[in-house]
Amino acid sequence: MIRMTKQTDYGFVLLGRLAEQPDRVANAPELAAETRLPMPMVSKVLKLLARHGVLTSRRGVHGGYGLARPPAAITAAEVIAALEGPVALTVCIDGSPGVCAREPFCSLRDHWQRINDTVNRALAGVTVADLAVRRPPPGLPARTGRQRERSSRPAAKKAAGVRRDRG
Repeated sequence: MIRMTKQTDYGFVLLGRLAEQPDRVANAPELAAETRLPMPMVSKVLKLLARHGVLTSRRGVHGGYGLARPPAAITAAEVIAALEGPVALTVCIDGSPGVCAREPFCSLRDHWQRINDTVNRALAGVTVADLAVRRPPPGLPARTGRQRERSSRPAAKKAAGVRRDRG
């Protein structure tokens, strides 16, 4: 199974939160409280993202972290590389030649490289702007995906001229 770590998952949560207000600078305690993530992990993730140029950091009373670029210019591939390292689905394509004893006669290496490249292109096609959390205006309850789906079904059926007969 291919799975990213909690650290990377939390990184996307934090970036999605910052992308809601791209010019905002927020400190680690604020972001931890808003996202309900553990403060030590939030601090660690923010520092890593700043070190890799995804975030900027400011010191001082009004300091904190902000996006280094517009959310649409930060890709999922970049975030994963910053928090996990480069995406490499197998050992033979992670840039470490000689790690696999089968490397000299492996017939699958080129295929794995093509698969890895496809995964990287897909991740490069998703941006932090795509992941920004959209919240309803204050005072309105948030609706789940299932609630939105249910509430839009009758309207869609009505628009299509579909009636439900009850008997």
